[in-house]
Order: sequence, then structure tokens, then C-alpha cells
Amino acid sequence: MVVRIPLWLILVVGAFIGALGASAAAAADQAGGINFWDQHQRMARPTLGERQRVRFLTTTDFPPFNFLDSRGKLGGFNVDLARLLCEELGVLERCQIEAVPFAELASRLERGDAEAIIAGLSVTAANRSKFGFTGSYFRFPARFVMRRDRPLPDDALAEMRGRAVGVVEGSAHAAMLAAFFPAAKVVPFKDQGQALDALKSGTVETVFGDGVGLSFWLESDAAASCCAFAGGPYLSDRFLGEGLAIAVGRSDAELVRALDYALGQIVAKHRFSELMLRYFPVSPF
Repeated sequence: MVVRIPLWLILVVGAFIGALGASAAAAADQAGGINFWDQHQRMARPTLGERQRVRFLTTTDFPPFNFLDSRGKLGGFNVDLARLLCEELGVLERCQIEAVPFAELASRLERGDAEAIIAGLSVTAANRSKFGFTGSYFRFPARFVMRRDRPLPDDALAEMRGRAVGVVEGSAHAAMLAAFFPAAKVVPFKDQGQALDALKSGTVETVFGDGVGLSFWLESDAAASCCAFAGGPYLSDRFLGEGLAIAVGRSDAELVRALDYALGQIVAKHRFSELMLRYFPVSPF
């Protein structure tokens, strides 16, 4: 399926760039990245006029995007991104970020307790009927992981023909694997932990799953430096959804335009890349 990607979006990951200097930019070129940004696009700088407040709602239970740190302080990718957006729009002094239970997000935005939600509210038809959304600023890629001492050749990665691939049974990734790699030998598991144990033991040749979760597993003690990403990343609206976007009031087109503009500026200035590196030491892309 063709993935619909907003023109302003870029994800440059896996290296230091921007404020870290030219040597870091060179490292980024060597490491590679995914570029969804149309550098020919130009957007007029919007104004938020006389708004007295720009309040973002988030949660505390979606690491690394939203969480409470060891001191009980709200933090995470989304929290830092909200601050960058306010800074770019020149409203930092009017910017507020409040954490509430996920179940309260929609109702509080609908009754005007906040201006935006930055907490992973699904971009579905039902939610689009109630809210406005920015372009997606983060998509969840699917990835293969394999053992470092048993790498698969490039021709095998193209089709996975006859290769034993572990995947969580009944998951979106299982359905995506069947659609994208019909020639693979699918080995279903009850959960991802069992699939990854099978990979380490050599029962399967690779595991297919959520790139974000796998990126943190690769750095964990459980992985013990056994494995690495192979192929991909693979993106799909059909199987994995449209990713993360900021929700605003249904009629607040002005705020959508302002946030889309600010997201584009953050990307163009490499600040989004720095944010990615801060929260994803191993890039999921």
C-alpha cells in the first residue's frame, strides 16, 4: 500500500547533525536516513494572534514519548516536541503542558480545557469527525532483526523466501508480514519475548515486529548485543496506522496551520533529528 506522507515531514536519524556541527552532519550522511521533507515547499509564517494560552494535553504512560522520570517530572519526546513548537511559534511564555489520564484526553479537548493533544491519539475516521489533526510527525515502522553472527544475504532480505520468520500470532505485524513477504516461512509466537528468545537460540532466522520496541530491545541486557536490524524500514497506513499527529479542536484550522508550519521549521533546522537521537539511541528507522 502506498503510504500517505505529509510534505513537511522528514526523519533524519542515526547520527548527530545540526547544532553539533559539520562532522556530525557527515556522520549523518554515512549513517543514512529517511527524508520525507519537500525542501521546495514554502509555508507562510502563521500568527496565533491574541491567544492567551496554548495548552497541550499528554499522558504519563507512553514512554519514550510521554512519561514521568525518576524525579516525578513529566518528560518525553512529545513533551520536548511541544516545547519546541511553542518556541518556534513565539508563544513559549503562553505554552502549557498538562498530563491527564488517556481516557480524559478527548473530552477535555472537546470542552475547551486545552488547545491540543500530543499523546498518541489515533488518527481514525471517528476521531477526524471530532478533531482536526496536523500531519503525522512520527510513524511506527516495522523491522526485521537478525543475529549478527548469522546475517541474511541481501537477496534473501528482498523476499524472505523460505526463511523462518518469527512474529506475534494474530498481530498487525503478522498480517503485514503475510502481505509484504508471502514467500516467508512464518513461525508464530504468543508474544514478542518468545519470538526474540527463538531468534537468539537460532530456532528462527529473523523476527518481524515493531521497530520502536525492537530498537530498545537491541540495546537491552536481554539482547546482549546478539542482533541487529536487517532490511526496511517498512511503513503502512493499512497495517500500522498513520502514526502520531497532534489533535486540536475540530474548527481550529488556524492552530493546525501554525503547528504544521512549526513542525516544518523544526525539521528544517535539524532540531527534530536531535530530538530523535535523544530518545532513540538506536534508530527504529
